[in-house]
Amino acid sequence: MQEQEIKKSELKKACANCGAEMKYKPGSDQIKCDYCGYEEFIEQSKNSFEELELNHYLNLVGNKAHTDTISLLQCKNCGANQHVEENYKSLHCAYCSEPLILEDVQEEGWILPEALIPFQFDQKKAGQIFKNWVGRIWFAPNKLKKAALNPEGLHGLYVPYWTFDCNLFSTYQGMRGDYYYVTQRVKTSKGWQTRQVRKTRWIPASGQVSGFIDDILINASEKKRREIPAKISHWDIKELIPFNQKYLAGFITEKYTISLKDGHHLSFQKAKDIAHNWIRRDIGGDTQRITYTDIKLSDETFKHILLPVYISAYRYNNKEYHFYINGQTEQISGKYPISFWKVFFLVLFVILIITLIAVFAK
Repeated sequence: MQEQEIKKSELKKACANCGAEMKYKPGSDQIKCDYCGYEEFIEQSKNSFEELELNHYLNLVGNKAHTDTISLLQCKNCGANQHVEENYKSLHCAYCSEPLILEDVQEEGWILPEALIPFQFDQKKAGQIFKNWVGRIWFAPNKLKKAALNPEGLHGLYVPYWTFDCNLFSTYQGMRGDYYYVTQRVKTSKGWQTRQVRKTRWIPASGQVSGFIDDILINASEKKRREIPAKISHWDIKELIPFNQKYLAGFITEKYTISLKDGHHLSFQKAKDIAHNWIRRDIGGDTQRITYTDIKLSDETFKHILLPVYISAYRYNNKEYHFYINGQTEQISGKYPISFWKVFFLVLFVILIITLIAVFAK
């Protein structure tokens, strides 16, 4: 019990000046008191983060691997697991905006993150990015434009990812295809004509490829209704810094729901795709066929990392829409409802213009 209280106190940093809670200041290495303005630097680890040896974790504790505990609330509507700090008097799910019941908080084990990319801008700027984006959508309903003005609907969320590194070695067999063209005479309605027809000359190919694969990125949240769009899922992983709990202050942290073992399985599928690309390049020619591969991975390591995303959820005509902003790059993506009346009046306006042009043209 005492240990849990210590961990919770680490999450809630009190201001040395006035005693109020301090929060991470996006784009900096500081935590700040919003009440009196006092700022404090986050002491950086002297050691850089390191890759963890994969087989040790898989063999030791399998699907349930963890090295620490975290306080979590699970959304009863969409199932997202979200970390809750003591300062929250009320909280809504970052994904669907449904209220979370604070009494349902649970302690769960997790693999402590090795690294993270901190938020590079604050909620105010994220709100302006969202507002500007919505403003460019002419067919969006006015209710959505008003929702963009409400900062309470925008949540900063650290999303969990696994990254995997490994050495890859593969032998292969296949076929190399080289294009060549032959001239054919064909009879058409205009008489006999010649045309060039492309054909492929196939020759057997075999060999081996090898190399190091760095940072295969696997989203550690179950997809379902919470899939992060590919458009914003591009982070500069080189900007990762060693994990420090103070960077989480003032933001929501989601716990992984895809286990280390399942994440490793997904990473092998990506490694297989990489191997096939290497093999096609090794075979050469204009086109290739791969008939057999024997892929082996060695020296496998992994990291649990947290990546920053701002999320807004909006319900229109009983349908839920999500909007995402990459907390590092400012890239935004989302699906939005279409206003029937705006489309209707546009069509009506176009018909009116066409009718007037036809009348005056006579």
